[in-house]
Amino acid sequence: MSKRLVPLLLIALLLILHGQLWFGRGSVRNVNKLQSELDAQQAKNVQAALANVRLEAEIRDLKEGLEIVEEKARGELGMVKNNEIFVQVAR
Repeated sequence: MSKRLVPLLLIALLLILHGQLWFGRGSVRNVNKLQSELDAQQAKNVQAALANVRLEAEIRDLKEGLEIVEEKARGELGMVKNNEIFVQVAR
C-alpha cells in the first residue's frame, strides 16, 4: 500500500504547485500585471524627475537674477516698460 501512496502524494504535490504557478499570488499572469504596473510607475518617475530638474533650474535662476522675473512678468502679466510699445500677435 505504501508503494501506491508515494506516487499519489507526489502527484498531489505536483498539482498543488502547478495550481500555484497559474492561479496563485505568484502566478505568471499576476507577475506580468505587476511588471507592467512597475514599468508605468518608472515612466512616471522619469517624468517627475525631469520636472524637478526644470523647477530646480527655475528656482536657481530666481535666486540668482531678475531676468527670469522680468520674463515671467512680461509673459504672464503683460508687463511693458516705459517707452515700449506693446504689440500682440494673434495665432
